[in-house]
Amino acid sequence: MTPKKEAAAPTKEALPIHSMTGFARAAERLSDKLGYTLSLKSVNHRFLDLHMRLPSGTESLEMQLRKVLKERIARGHVEVSLSIDRSTKMEAQYDQSLVAAYVTAFRSAAAQYGLTAEPDLNSIFRLPGVLNGDSRNSEEEVQSIESAVLKRVSALIGELNTMRSAEGDSLAAELRKGLARLSGFVEGVAGLRQDVQKAYFERIAQRMSEMLDGNLDRDRLLQEAALLAERSDVEEEIARMNTHIAHFESLLDQGGEIGKKLDFLLQEMNREANTLLSKTSGLAGNGTRITELGLGMKSEIEKAREQVQNLE
Repeated sequence: MTPKKEAAAPTKEALPIHSMTGFARAAERLSDKLGYTLSLKSVNHRFLDLHMRLPSGTESLEMQLRKVLKERIARGHVEVSLSIDRSTKMEAQYDQSLVAAYVTAFRSAAAQYGLTAEPDLNSIFRLPGVLNGDSRNSEEEVQSIESAVLKRVSALIGELNTMRSAEGDSLAAELRKGLARLSGFVEGVAGLRQDVQKAYFERIAQRMSEMLDGNLDRDRLLQEAALLAERSDVEEEIARMNTHIAHFESLLDQGGEIGKKLDFLLQEMNREANTLLSKTSGLAGNGTRITELGLGMKSEIEKAREQVQNLE
């Protein structure tokens, strides 16, 4: 009897990688006289920072928008702008009592100082609080707009995240290219490690012999030189760098909210590159080549850190 084959475990689908840069806008007419325009704009930020620009009287809408946005967006500075569009022109009005007070004050001052000038209405209308359009929103209008916005905002956030996802895919592709170059630098260092260790050992042995003028036992001298050369070995830095690169790749494959994790890994990579450079500083021959490779590592790490800053 042929044994049954076990079903393969389902592959876990990768989550989208979101950039923190995106924009989406929606406009809708609710009637011949009333409509609205709602826009969402996001840029990078360490945390989720929501900034609302809403018409007066829509305080309850603001609370509901904040709740929905927090459920769908993890990081970024997000600007939410809502404007009310009317097809009818607003009537300009002026405060009659305030205008009368300005005119009376003007003529009183003119009489006091013996002047014959008359007040200028153009100047008066430019004074604060005199001329105002009827921009007040009725309760019925506010309720109508709030209802329409709440029905539309979920789809609009989806549009915003679609743009953020496309930008995130582009950043992830660039990060993978940089990671491949970084791996090439690490492989180059690994190929030169033994030669550098030998050069370091010979340099220490020569210096110790010169300093002690040959009075120390040669075997003991070589043992000390070997110990110092071992401490200068960069094998651990190479191993840790390869581990970080593999972890970085796995996070890109996993997707989701990985910006902070990637930034932490890049800090660790930069630390390993600095240690490697400090161990190989001053060595001739291949030591110079390792320094070049180490600087190449730091350059790729810095480029990646700039890109990662814009990932959610």
